[in-house]
Amino acid sequence: MDLFEHTLQERLSSEAPLAARMRPRTLDEFVGQSDIVGQGRLLRRAIEADRLFSSLILWGPPGTGKTTLAMIIANQTQSHFETLSAVLAGKAELRQVIKEAKERRSLYHKRTILFIDEVHRWNKAQQDALLPFVENGIFTLIGATTENPYFEVISALVSRSRIFQLRPLEDEDVRLILERTLRDSDRGYGKRDIKIDEAAIQHLIRVAGGDARNALNALELAVESTPPDTKGTIHITLDVAQESIQRRAVLYDKDGDSHYDTISAFIKSIRGSDPDAALYWLAKMLYAGEDPRFILRRLLISAGEDIGLADPSGLVVANAAAQAFEYIGLPEGIYAIVEAVLYLATAPKSNTTGAYFKAFKHIEEEGIIEVPNHLKDSSRDRFALGHGKGYKVPHAVSDHFLPQQYLPTDLLGTYFYTPSNQGYERQVQERLERWRAAQRAALGIKDTETLPDLKDQVIKEIKTKHKAR
Repeated sequence: MDLFEHTLQERLSSEAPLAARMRPRTLDEFVGQSDIVGQGRLLRRAIEADRLFSSLILWGPPGTGKTTLAMIIANQTQSHFETLSAVLAGKAELRQVIKEAKERRSLYHKRTILFIDEVHRWNKAQQDALLPFVENGIFTLIGATTENPYFEVISALVSRSRIFQLRPLEDEDVRLILERTLRDSDRGYGKRDIKIDEAAIQHLIRVAGGDARNALNALELAVESTPPDTKGTIHITLDVAQESIQRRAVLYDKDGDSHYDTISAFIKSIRGSDPDAALYWLAKMLYAGEDPRFILRRLLISAGEDIGLADPSGLVVANAAAQAFEYIGLPEGIYAIVEAVLYLATAPKSNTTGAYFKAFKHIEEEGIIEVPNHLKDSSRDRFALGHGKGYKVPHAVSDHFLPQQYLPTDLLGTYFYTPSNQGYERQVQERLERWRAAQRAALGIKDTETLPDLKDQVIKEIKTKHKAR
């Protein structure tokens, strides 16, 4: 590094954002994640001994210390430390790192640690390229990701790595970081006369949501945008703090874990008849910029799956909300969405539409049985083959019901559908009992079988076999 480059690096360091300047340099400065790097913990011992036992994947939301831990390892290790960003780097950069790591190992017997930030951004082929060199020890990998590595990182890398999950910082951890920053004379604001009200610091902590970077960015904006008073004191009030961090940054990648976790919580709240929780998760999704049409599609599914015949109007309401939104859009279209959410959450519940999957599973296991002759289409082969002969039209009698055969003969007495006793379906239950009794008497059915409900996993597997054509 020449003099000019050294001067540039010094200037960049002093002018870096507060969060970058305050990044911990040692494990003693690191705040939070005590279950991972607390005194005596496995990873801490490995870092202090400079003996990483395997490749690592650091998984957690932004601002929880993934990159910081990697930089601490870089400061403590005797190995050569390389950094790549999966957002910016590709195979060409990786090939160069691998080439240099091989030379370093063969010529100088020096190990290489490769840190890849946002490793989940690399596709399968790029991740596959890492595998041979992780296996043969050319380098030790440290991957950082905000997404679940069991889904976003190839299984071969996951199986060869130790995964550490970092969680949002506790409020007391964020407070410690802010107070340390205000005292630090070298990298923080220790040389300035800053007075921060307790209400202001509590607001910064609460809205930061366990994200140290978010809290420090807000503190920096508050300090740098507030002029000192006549005594040279910068006074950070609650109003100033609220302006500095007006809106909590919600972790919500539309292709990531939080997206699926939140919609899962939303649907489960509706299924569980908790309108308050349903509204909360709805608000989180819309706050984070979720597509309202995605939410409406999920409501339509829930109306059929979770409310069903206990309240058939649920599907009507959900569909009306979807149509209304197309006419109105945001912001007023939110009323239609909320009405559907509250209707479904407070409606009686039934999941008996899942009876369909019993029939599907039966066909899958037993094969398809021919349609009884009297149920076949009579418009084409009535005269030649007798199709449709003997069929009786139920509307020909006053109560519009005739007890005749509809299932194949081998399945007579098999019941896929068992009505619940909820809401409207209670009436269905009463009618169906009468109809089935009349059918058994008319057809001489003596043995019956009510098929048990299928497990959720079986239903999920059957759903995957339904493809749009």
